[in-house]
Amino acid sequence: MIESITMKNTASFCDVGIHINDMKKVNFIYGSNATGKTTISNYLMNPEYEKYVDTGCMIRWKNNSKLQTLVFNNDFRESNFQGKIAGIFTLGETTIDVINEIDIKNKELNRIKEDGVQKNKTIEKLKEDITHLEISFETDCWQNIYKKNENQLKEVFKGYMNNKKSFKEKVLLEFKESVEPILKLDDLIKKAIIIFGEQPCEKTIIKTISYEKILEIENNPIWEKIIVGKDDIEIAELIKKLNNSDWINQGRQFLQEGEICPFCQKATISDDFRKQLESFFDESYKNDLEMVSKLKSQYEILIQQTLDEINNIELIQKEDKNSKLDIVNFSLLGKAILSNFISNKEMLNGKIKEPSRIIELSSLQEQFEIINNLITDANEEIKKHNTVVKNLSKEKQDLIKSSWNYFIHENKDLIIKFLDKKSGLENGINNITSLITNLRDQYTKLNSETKNLNKQTTSIQPSIDEINTHLNSYGFLNIQIEPTKEAGYYQIKRNDGTVAEKTLSEGEITFITFLYYLQLIKGSQSTDDIQNDRILVIDDPISSLDSNVLFIVSSLIKEIIKKTLKNEGNIKQLILLTHNVFFHKEVSYIDKRNKDLNEVNYWMLRKNGKISSIQSYLTHNPISSSYELLWNELKNEGVTSFITIQNTMRRIIEYYFTFLGKFNNEDIINKFTNIQDKEICRSLFCWINSGSHDVNDDLFIEDQHDIVSKYKKVFRNIFCQTDNLGHFDMMMQEEDKSTI
Repeated sequence: MIESITMKNTASFCDVGIHINDMKKVNFIYGSNATGKTTISNYLMNPEYEKYVDTGCMIRWKNNSKLQTLVFNNDFRESNFQGKIAGIFTLGETTIDVINEIDIKNKELNRIKEDGVQKNKTIEKLKEDITHLEISFETDCWQNIYKKNENQLKEVFKGYMNNKKSFKEKVLLEFKESVEPILKLDDLIKKAIIIFGEQPCEKTIIKTISYEKILEIENNPIWEKIIVGKDDIEIAELIKKLNNSDWINQGRQFLQEGEICPFCQKATISDDFRKQLESFFDESYKNDLEMVSKLKSQYEILIQQTLDEINNIELIQKEDKNSKLDIVNFSLLGKAILSNFISNKEMLNGKIKEPSRIIELSSLQEQFEIINNLITDANEEIKKHNTVVKNLSKEKQDLIKSSWNYFIHENKDLIIKFLDKKSGLENGINNITSLITNLRDQYTKLNSETKNLNKQTTSIQPSIDEINTHLNSYGFLNIQIEPTKEAGYYQIKRNDGTVAEKTLSEGEITFITFLYYLQLIKGSQSTDDIQNDRILVIDDPISSLDSNVLFIVSSLIKEIIKKTLKNEGNIKQLILLTHNVFFHKEVSYIDKRNKDLNEVNYWMLRKNGKISSIQSYLTHNPISSSYELLWNELKNEGVTSFITIQNTMRRIIEYYFTFLGKFNNEDIINKFTNIQDKEICRSLFCWINSGSHDVNDDLFIEDQHDIVSKYKKVFRNIFCQTDNLGHFDMMMQEEDKSTI
């Protein structure tokens, strides 16, 4: 069954096109000439034709299941009535057992087909579930891997950052090849800064601080030595007792030539005293002082050089934004060394002033060791950095691989859960697909058996007989269908035996073509597909037909509609297109009480300038003619006046029987077999003509309502005697079991 039709970029359909949606079992499309009806029917006849390729025209089938489409239009007539006519095979007379067997097999074929449709729906549902699962997984991968790490490791995702689907596929690919990660996230980020930052250069190894000489000076025993003069001098005992050797040594420089003491200014300084002082502060004393002074000077120079070296390293590393050195702690240690140096320097100065003092310098060994450890750690990172720089291309690939290993490991549960769910759904699809394959095999075998039975029971003769019966029944007495000498073909002959192909009128050709189409609906030009499910497309079947034949055609189509709505036979859908208002109203009437009304839809096809458009009316028939309004007036008892109803009846009879049916009043009267009924009918014509053409006077003695009631019965009887009661019931919306 067709669910929708799209027509674009062909004939009067523009690039926007029209969309015939929500199609039902029975579909009526009304449109004036040149609005595009034939274009639609031609497309439905052959949608693969090259003129429709790449236009945007499209048919959407229910459950993607295409059905055989039989189209009746001008192209159908031309393709089937040029020269010999292909015979139509239908079921002929055969045994009841064979018919029953065919029926059983057809029911089983339908069951298998329906089972296949349901299984295909299940597969589509599973495929939708997989699609939703894929989309959800894509989002999870995008958020948990890419978004979470894009700031630090964006370059790792290069080539997969603009498409969630391709990113998901990359994740699944890496999952297959992943190993246990070696590097942690912090290590990955550090390497990424080097590899994916500015073009990296090799870094210079930082020279460690040499502090051994400083430690030697700090540990020199001179600092714990009490430096004093000789003990065996007479004055030594006093100096030792007073413990003022440092004071005396400092005061020696104030001694002048002569005996005057620089302190008491008396002649107390004798040559002997001078000799004792000189002897007390002997050469050994002087050597120790020189040693202290020398070591102090060396210490200060070494420390200052070291501090300069530390400051220089700090300045250089601060300029390097990717420095591997822990600059903060390095700087703090430099400041700590300076602080300790200042303290030691004070003590050294004190030793110089007071050589006899014992001092203990603060050791800088721990600070130097820590500083050198920081430098060593930095150099290790620098070596790694330089290795990366030397092997940048390989390092990039290694980093990318290591990063993906880390990402996969961190999201392993998410990936496994997705793969398990998808695998389950795919297994379901595979299992159902296997079942469908088995159903196809069953269908093929059963269908072959059915076709073989059909070949035993099919013939073109029943279709010949039925077409000729219709021709005779509907007044086409001068022509008939006969089989040709070549098996499987028809020809049209006159009663005198001459072939009528070139002498047929347009009306005869149209009617015979339509009867041929009706047989094709029941059978096939091949014995293989007689009972295939079908869709009918009928495009203006009443062109070139007399008005009386119009009712015949509409009646035949209404029978098809009735069976289609009741799911009787193999016609699954009907699409009827017409420009004739009266035919549209006649054929599209469906009793509003009919439970199948929701299986009918209506469209109006219009053309504005050169562009066609379509409007849907759902289950509301948009066609309402003046003729229908006359019937509405007739139905409105109590509203319509006595005078008006006479005119209404006359106009209905004139339009339907005289104008469309080519009947005059006498023809209608003669349809009645009983003389009394004929007179009653004649009296009706006199009454309605009198009421519509003359001015009424007061001669009416009988009650007017009784007169109207009686003549309404006669009016209805006219339709009954002329075999048009179905039309009367349709227009009066009266229930009749013989109508739809």
